[in-house]
Amino acid sequence: MSYSTTSALARLGAASGLALLLAACADDKDVATLGTPAQVNFTQAGLYPEGTQYDDAGGRFLVSSQTAGRIGQVKDDGTYSQFADDAQLVSTIGLHLDVPRNRLLVAVSDPGYNPARTTAATLRKLAAVAIFNATGAKTGYVPLGTLRPAYAAHFANDIAVDAAGNAYVTDSFAPIIYKIDTQGTASVFLENSALAAPSGSFGLNGIVAHPDGYLLVAKSDEGALLKVPLTNPGGFTKVNTTGLTLSGDDGLQLIDNNTLLVVCNAQGQVYRLTSADGFANVNRTGSFATGSVYPTTLARRNGTESYVLYSYLNALQQMRNPAVAQFSLTKVGF
Repeated sequence: MSYSTTSALARLGAASGLALLLAACADDKDVATLGTPAQVNFTQAGLYPEGTQYDDAGGRFLVSSQTAGRIGQVKDDGTYSQFADDAQLVSTIGLHLDVPRNRLLVAVSDPGYNPARTTAATLRKLAAVAIFNATGAKTGYVPLGTLRPAYAAHFANDIAVDAAGNAYVTDSFAPIIYKIDTQGTASVFLENSALAAPSGSFGLNGIVAHPDGYLLVAKSDEGALLKVPLTNPGGFTKVNTTGLTLSGDDGLQLIDNNTLLVVCNAQGQVYRLTSADGFANVNRTGSFATGSVYPTTLARRNGTESYVLYSYLNALQQMRNPAVAQFSLTKVGF
């Protein structure tokens, strides 16, 4: 990237050192005593962020916006400022901060909520990924929906990155997971009619890459969780969630090889799921109630704490007036 590698490594080293220190001190409850806030509130009328990541090196949350397109940064005191913007950012959805490669990957779509940038050519048809470096400069833009123009609608939703640096992107309006290799070349990684959702519904949604060589993917319309092998994507299976209700599952966060957090916005819940068999089966081992704030995605801070974004996207979908002005990032506890 265009900024100093030495500087970046120093900052990453400092952040890693802090994370190790915090982890050595105690568990999440003890970490809270060291000054990380239980909740960060920020005010930006009508912003409606969907995606978030925490930048340990920069000491800031990054948030997207369905209505403005720009990427914002939020400090612990609630100060919001612009991190990056570009005319191609119609609506920004999921974010993935790829620290090893010093880049921020941004899912770009057009649900029609940004009148300044939506066009007839992009409305409900746009799926792309924009790439930014640590200074907020755009270093790449990868169209995805154009790989399958026959579908009536596209919506790039969330992004995962595997150990080799390949990115995987869910399309909520088409039954597709895309792949972007380290050279920026896009392809269809998985396409299957079983992944489709009814028109107007969100299908494939949150996604994470497991170090054992598979993806875990939320399918919101079914409340399902999918396991997709990287070497055989067509051999995907549904994770057995017998006895669990995951309706409206959205953001996913892998805490360790056996523990997954799942945000269910329709339920106002974050669930902790654990597996003893490589995510063939899961059990619920914790839940965190958010209330009716339409929680979407999670940011992991210092490797020890998870924050969930209160997006209020239900108010946007209902075109509520006046628009919501205050949004929150809340520490998850079980």
